[in-house]
Amino acid sequence: MKTTLSYLLLLPLLVASNFHLRAQKAGPLTAEATAQISSIEDTLGVLSYAVINDSVADNRFVACKSLITTLVRCLRVPSSFSYNFQQLQNISVLYPPDSTFRIFTWQLYVNENEYRYYGAIQMNRESLKLYPLIDRSFEFAGQDLSQQRLTADRWYGAVYYRLLATTTPDGKPAWLLFGFDGFEFFAKRKVIDVLTFENEQPVFGVPVFAHQTPDNKAVYKNRILLEYSADASVRCNYDDELGMIVFDHLMEIGGPDGRTLYVPDGTYEAYFWKNQRWRYIDQLPTEEMDKAPTPKPILDTRSKDLFGRENKG
Repeated sequence: MKTTLSYLLLLPLLVASNFHLRAQKAGPLTAEATAQISSIEDTLGVLSYAVINDSVADNRFVACKSLITTLVRCLRVPSSFSYNFQQLQNISVLYPPDSTFRIFTWQLYVNENEYRYYGAIQMNRESLKLYPLIDRSFEFAGQDLSQQRLTADRWYGAVYYRLLATTTPDGKPAWLLFGFDGFEFFAKRKVIDVLTFENEQPVFGVPVFAHQTPDNKAVYKNRILLEYSADASVRCNYDDELGMIVFDHLMEIGGPDGRTLYVPDGTYEAYFWKNQRWRYIDQLPTEEMDKAPTPKPILDTRSKDLFGRENKG
């Protein structure tokens, strides 16, 4: 059922992926094209809301199919890449700093134990060049995803919430994708994947995450996958102030039916960039203080206190 659902819904995107003629970058939109896309964007907003929130499963599936065909119709407008879709609330649209492409991702709620993910990469072109992303994550159960390289038609589906430019170990452009996977009722996942383009095709998974084994051997991972209890809130993002990827350290707890779940223990792990790799730190140092910080009293910044007397503080 999952396989059929994915391919039937993605069929319009598969057809659209061959719709490209020239390699010019997208130019400015005409007033007519802007108005056309803007009117379609309103429909996309309604459909994307229904995909997640409609209480009837069949309605969600129909809305997802309509969302795909409507998005393709919208992106076929010449120079559609120049339209920024600021009104879309339930579809993630991310750009790299140089705007060479953008990536759309969204989630279809099937039932409490199943989520399907849909997406597409649109290149910055005057005419449409689109790579559909086909979620095959259900095929990866029990596999070590940290070592796999995946293609657009064999994608580990997620809704991406951040894109960060980086490079491969040999210095080629790459992008970190931070994503969320609803996974199942008791457990959720966050993923850090790595996107590159090889022979003009998107590839996911690059060995940029460097770890040391207890016997001091180097191990490299293609992606990071964190699974945690659905009741927990887990941090996993790039910290601009620290200049590191920071995420919660997880500990085991007992779950329903004897299963193992993971929750944050209050400490953090991280990766920092050095020598073309993201180097692993098993625990970020915490700063200890003799006493809790206290804010500066408000009266100290005023010339008089509450009673009108000169403030000498």
